[in-house]
Amino acid sequence: MTSLLKLFEESSSLYGGNAVYVESLYEQYLHDPSTVSEVWRRRFDDIHRGSTEDTPHSIIVERFEKLAIAEPGRLAKMRGFTEQSVKKQSAVARLINHYRVKGHQIARNNPLGKLAAMPADLEPIYYGLTDADMSTLFDTGGLCGVDRLPLREIIQTLQQIYCGSIGSEFMHIVDDESKRWIKNKLEGAKPDFSSHPEKRQWLLKQLIAAEGLEKFLHRKYVGQKRFSLEGGESLILILDELIQRAGESKVTEIVIGMAHRGRLNVLVNILGKSPAVLFGEFEGTHTSMPGALTGDVKYHMGFSSNIATPGGPIHLTLAFNPSHLEIINPVVEGSVKARQDRHGIGGIDVILPVLIHGDAAFAGQGIVMETLNMAETRAFSTGGTVHVVINNQIGFTTSNPFDARSTLYCTDVANMIQAPVFHVNGDDPEAVVFITQLALDYRMTFHKDVVIDLICYRRHGHNEADEPAATQPMMYKAIHQHATPPQIYGQRLVQEGVIDEAGIQQLEQNYMQLLNEGKPVSRPIIENKVYSYSARWEPYLNKHWDIPIDTTVSIERIRFCNLRLQSLPPGFELHPRVAKVMDDRQKMTDGDLPMDWGFAENMAYATLLMDGYDIRLTGQDIGRGTFSHRHAILLNQANGENYIPLKHLSDRQGRPQIFNSLLSEAGVLGFEYGYSSTQPDKLVIWEAQFGDFANGAQVVIDQFIASGETKWGKLSGLVMLLPHGFEGQGPEHSSARLERYLQLCADQNIQVCVPTTPAQIFHLLRRQMLRQYRKPLIVMSPKSLLRHRLAVSTLDELTSGGFQTVIGEIDDIDPFHVTRLILCAGKVYYDLLETRRQDSLNHVAIVRIEQLYPFPNERFKQELDKYPNVEHIVWCQEEPKNQGAWYQSRHHFIEHVSPEITIGYAGRVASAAPAVGNYKTHLNEQKAVVHTALYGSNEGTTHEL
Repeated sequence: MTSLLKLFEESSSLYGGNAVYVESLYEQYLHDPSTVSEVWRRRFDDIHRGSTEDTPHSIIVERFEKLAIAEPGRLAKMRGFTEQSVKKQSAVARLINHYRVKGHQIARNNPLGKLAAMPADLEPIYYGLTDADMSTLFDTGGLCGVDRLPLREIIQTLQQIYCGSIGSEFMHIVDDESKRWIKNKLEGAKPDFSSHPEKRQWLLKQLIAAEGLEKFLHRKYVGQKRFSLEGGESLILILDELIQRAGESKVTEIVIGMAHRGRLNVLVNILGKSPAVLFGEFEGTHTSMPGALTGDVKYHMGFSSNIATPGGPIHLTLAFNPSHLEIINPVVEGSVKARQDRHGIGGIDVILPVLIHGDAAFAGQGIVMETLNMAETRAFSTGGTVHVVINNQIGFTTSNPFDARSTLYCTDVANMIQAPVFHVNGDDPEAVVFITQLALDYRMTFHKDVVIDLICYRRHGHNEADEPAATQPMMYKAIHQHATPPQIYGQRLVQEGVIDEAGIQQLEQNYMQLLNEGKPVSRPIIENKVYSYSARWEPYLNKHWDIPIDTTVSIERIRFCNLRLQSLPPGFELHPRVAKVMDDRQKMTDGDLPMDWGFAENMAYATLLMDGYDIRLTGQDIGRGTFSHRHAILLNQANGENYIPLKHLSDRQGRPQIFNSLLSEAGVLGFEYGYSSTQPDKLVIWEAQFGDFANGAQVVIDQFIASGETKWGKLSGLVMLLPHGFEGQGPEHSSARLERYLQLCADQNIQVCVPTTPAQIFHLLRRQMLRQYRKPLIVMSPKSLLRHRLAVSTLDELTSGGFQTVIGEIDDIDPFHVTRLILCAGKVYYDLLETRRQDSLNHVAIVRIEQLYPFPNERFKQELDKYPNVEHIVWCQEEPKNQGAWYQSRHHFIEHVSPEITIGYAGRVASAAPAVGNYKTHLNEQKAVVHTALYGSNEGTTHEL
């Protein structure tokens, strides 16, 4: 060891960092050995070993530097190249790259023949390449597996790959591996359709089917809307190829979302819906689905079936869709996520989302961007979606791109997530099938989104009653003169001897015969009467909201859960404010402090998890809570790592998922609705940052949450937590718009609750899971009440009792002396209570209605009956008169009150905005509201301008 250390010591000066210094010493030594120290002289003498000839390196380096500057082509000449040939080769390399980057701009992929001008940087002359270079061999960089080709053949090859029926956008992708994979697929061997005539005949058969259904419906149901697929028949080829190839990849489920264009065609020719049932819908003889009170139009209906594939059966689901063209996107993604989570590890490999868009909607609807933005986030990723755009080059009557969008393509929004986009000619079935295979393989390999832009046209108007030539005369002149996709492909196959005219006619006749007989025309359907996901909903069908359920827990369970929630990893450093919250929660468990909202809410989640239920919470600040009350996600102040105590309760607990979401309302709420409508035995919660902001998702609320069951028989147990309360924060931070939800209430479709105590939210959340009843729960959750000194509960209220739909008077007031009864909901109760106590108004009783819908008639009547001498009944609310519960709920009050008693209103005057912006004005208004309720005076209830 000593000798080794000695060697290190003697040689340490020679390491690379000293190279420049040692080199300079050696130069001095060669010039004059006496100028260096004796130690270094001995070292250099040993290197020479008696030789006296050596040349200073600086002279050689300087010579090479001068050569490089004076004669840059000299090295190339020495290797057999000229400076000119090197420049030419570089030019060819740049040309090849530009075809990969921009070739899609001049692709011949528009059935209507619109061609873009050749970009200057795709012309050879742009790079100094002329006709004289066309026969010269150049290095291709491995293009199509060939090392060297004449320039003419290089260009021809590039045009075939990048400027033919497929225009490929992929060079914008940052990830080199996925970009290289796409390049190799495009430039590699293509499917040999010519040697598989049976495949080509199958493609023709599908095109004939797609066109045949439309012609049949057009003749039989004249003038009825069907939103024809004609012009875009190749969509059927895409879906069939996706399904069959996905089956080969061991996919077991595909969930499809699409709008109305081509939907009937997909239902019949892909999912196997009976044509007889479809005809019954046209004729009005087919009944709606079970549980659907109103039903829906035929081109909004969903469907599911099992299709045979080479890898086994695939369960197909076409989601129900409202008229909003793209709002189904996040709903489908949420449904897929629920299925993947239920499957467990590998779920993204066996359950596939497919979204079908229109070109105008894909470019125009913001929900598309929101959904794309969720694609690779932790909470919402589904392992990649296959997007198919039915690009019929028109939106309703808008076809000029300068009116329809500000981007080159309708698909440019997908560039934000670096998704590859393949623009394919809908009149070239073989190109369509090839790019479908590539797109699916990309998704399965990289688990990322991919877009197929099926460029086609719309043969008729927006619906079959429209005359499109009135607004697009030139487009429809071209369309009317253009052969249909089955005609074009059929003629091609006849010319190539794959089939004859008689064979085509036979395919057409066979299909029409099946339609006339009302028989299925899709691939064979595998019977599966009880599909697992549908079966899970059966226990919740036809149930009433007031099913009794025990939501209490033992004190031992509460203490155990709190102990686990308080147990942090060693060295975990809490923020001082959070540490105070955790300390207080321990005191609450010990009975030393009354229980606040954050404690009760977390305890609801913990006890449900211990009962074996899964929970899922999302929202823009769901971990902490907008008002810093929840703290379900803890952050280590030392290293920034997070810790979720709810994940560490027990080895046998349910699975909690808690994710702070992206800044989206419509996308995230739609996703969570889709998740909850697929997973009945999981508590799914979305929390708005402020309840006011939920109106950004109004389409989801109106078209899915409130009406999904009535239209389609679809149940959902989604919980919406909407912070609500008038506290002087202005018009957009006060109201969750309670009135809108109450306006949507009918047929026991949703639940609207306004809990005012910690025990109430505890029992309400547990009730939502423990009852065999699944309806959306809308909660007007508190803000200031989270820490209000009166809005507290005791442990006894968790171990006994339950959710109270109505809470009666809590003070010791003689009911026979009560002449004034105030009805209210929410935070205003505590303002009324404090003032009533302060003024000793013992003739006034206050009743809270905690569940506004379904209205608890029996419980409400029981509370009224306690006060036989009531002379005045007042509804008090913080919201303006035209908002809140007054107009939407007073009919419930009237039904149970004697006609001699008029129910009065105490609240803010009607207003276009929910609240004032001035804090002082807010306080004056609030005081006046309370005074009016308690004394009957209207003083101060008008706006102060």
